[in-house]
Amino acid sequence: MNTDTSATTAQVLTEALPYIQKFHGHTVVIKYGGNAMIDEQLKNNFARDVVLMKLVGINPIIVHGGGPQIGDLLNKLGIESKFVSGMRITDADTMDVVQMVLGGLVNKEIVSLINTHGGRAVGITGKDGGLLKARKLSAQTVDEDTEESVDIGQVGEITEVNVDVLETLTESQFIPIIAPIGVGEDGESYNINADIVAGKVAEALSASKLVLLTNTPGILDAEQKTLSGLSKTDVESLISDGIINEGMLPKVDCALSAVSSGVRSVQIIDGRVPHALLLEIFTDSGVGTQILADG
Repeated sequence: MNTDTSATTAQVLTEALPYIQKFHGHTVVIKYGGNAMIDEQLKNNFARDVVLMKLVGINPIIVHGGGPQIGDLLNKLGIESKFVSGMRITDADTMDVVQMVLGGLVNKEIVSLINTHGGRAVGITGKDGGLLKARKLSAQTVDEDTEESVDIGQVGEITEVNVDVLETLTESQFIPIIAPIGVGEDGESYNINADIVAGKVAEALSASKLVLLTNTPGILDAEQKTLSGLSKTDVESLISDGIINEGMLPKVDCALSAVSSGVRSVQIIDGRVPHALLLEIFTDSGVGTQILADG
């Protein structure tokens, strides 16, 4: 290693030190999705980042999606994918596929990847230990084409997060990997948006950070430049002005709910950037957009 490289390494480590001290013993909930879940190099980078976080005393909790993988298997099985207002209509057959893909294929791949890089990951769904208690989504869903109300099936909303399950795992030095499937009072399974699950888990644990990995650089202004830091009021203004819209709205709603419920900050970051997670948590500049509560 030459002198310049050594100096750079030392500088990086020195910059990271106060953040390691600041977040030691704290919980960080991470929504894992987008390209970071598909590209092989990014997948390995993510796994190493999570293992490093755990080794320096941070408690990472991962919530993952899997929409494209669900769509692929439904297509292979000849089951049509239908969406209304961005939500997958989830009948009984589709719910079976959702559970197979999220609780089996995707979840166990992430667990294996983290364990391969030296971590101690454990995969669970919201059904395990009654982690995510849920009910059928109560909001009325309207088909934008027909303007008629639509039953979207086994799509759920969270009524309670059983934090005992997660605290038991983290205290035993495990890294929980959560598939976003909830369970109703009658034992019914529910498909729940992974962003929402990550937000509600962060709220229930009073996490220090909620990090949402996306396929965008963060929240963009009218000139398509990344806004690095926003308050709750700032975000609400951007929504009313139509600058935050469409696909970013559910993530921002999740972020606003989190910071209003005790989560110290929410980061929306670009998962396409190598080691985006470490850059966000351990550097002065960070990446993406940080959302804080007012005041």
